[in-house]
Amino acid sequence: MAEAFVSDALHRACGICPSRRYPVGEFDVFERPTKACPFNAEDGHRYTTDGTPVCVHPEKVGLPAGRYKSENLPLTVELRLPSDSSDVAPYLHDVLYGAAPVLLDDLISQAHELIRRDFPALDPLKVLRQALG
Repeated sequence: MAEAFVSDALHRACGICPSRRYPVGEFDVFERPTKACPFNAEDGHRYTTDGTPVCVHPEKVGLPAGRYKSENLPLTVELRLPSDSSDVAPYLHDVLYGAAPVLLDDLISQAHELIRRDFPALDPLKVLRQALG
């Protein structure tokens, strides 16, 4: 079995979250609990009808909601910078510190490209340093 996505005991993921047992791609992430992923009282976990484990707190695991296991959905995230240049570094701080580590390379690349495109007067490296500082 591959290493679980969350291995840090202090991570915000719930103690029963499938992210503590499975790697990314081996469980689904729903926006919230629904009838499509009922609670199983026998083991304390949530599953889809096909048996796919489900996390219902995307903000805690840092992954966007998606059917990664049940529909083989690729893990992607689209960064949307704020319209005011003074809000970019604080926005990126929140996004990057809340994101799953597996997403960081892609988010940083997107941020660099979008800052250059949308805010040509800003230095992307300086903004990213501010966001990560």
